[in-house]
Amino acid sequence: MSRFPIGVFDSGVGGLTVVRALRAAVPHRDIVYLGDTARVPYGTKSPRTVERYALACQRFLLAREVDLVLVACNTASANALAALSAASPVPVIGAVVPGANAALAASPSGHIGVIGTLATVASGAYEAAIIAAAPPAMKASIRVSQLGCPLLVPLAEEGWTDGDIAERICRRYLEELATLDSAIDTLVLGCTHYPLLAPVLTATARTVWQRDIAVVDSAAAMATCARHAIAPADATAGPGKLSCFVTDASRLAELAPRFLGEPLDAPALVDL
Repeated sequence: MSRFPIGVFDSGVGGLTVVRALRAAVPHRDIVYLGDTARVPYGTKSPRTVERYALACQRFLLAREVDLVLVACNTASANALAALSAASPVPVIGAVVPGANAALAASPSGHIGVIGTLATVASGAYEAAIIAAAPPAMKASIRVSQLGCPLLVPLAEEGWTDGDIAERICRRYLEELATLDSAIDTLVLGCTHYPLLAPVLTATARTVWQRDIAVVDSAAAMATCARHAIAPADATAGPGKLSCFVTDASRLAELAPRFLGEPLDAPALVDL
């Protein structure tokens, strides 16, 4: 039984979707969450800057004696995972590989679509991870089509996750993705903000492709991966505690409950 917490960081509050999934997957483990909200978004930064910011976040978590680090930011996972793993004495799980594995498990044809931030898409990390994880017999049939969808993050943060505006924007993006590959059967939500839009994305994908499309939530995939990677906590100790830290508290009280699914106790403000 482990007495150490799990560490989770993201560039903002979107990573609280990972915390939400993690609390369901390992309810008795303590979690330390860091949102680098003063420097959000990472998705528009250079890879070198993303790596530098991500390493600072990880150092903060390691100082709190976590026994596992979850990189809830897809952009940091795509651009800094190697550096984070090299600098960590404990295992590090990014968002990309769990999402890639879940996509392969869900896709019967190997035609997979990925939506994410501009930086995540530009990195090509999901395509590389999907191809690397595919069984040898399946590699030749793999086709990964990716699209940056920068408007989906502000939609999620504003709470505009249904209705006409959300539907139109999602349809515009998915129609563009469909022009890249009309045979897509699986869609990866390559950003931790996107689970809030999962219902409208699922419905819109069905309309665009005229069939059901499997939608893979990388936040849920990360939580599943974490559950298999760590020792269980003592269930007799009761529910695990969540400790939340941010680098800027602006709009946090408004935004955090949307992603976490419950009210958030006042987080501590820190300077990295």
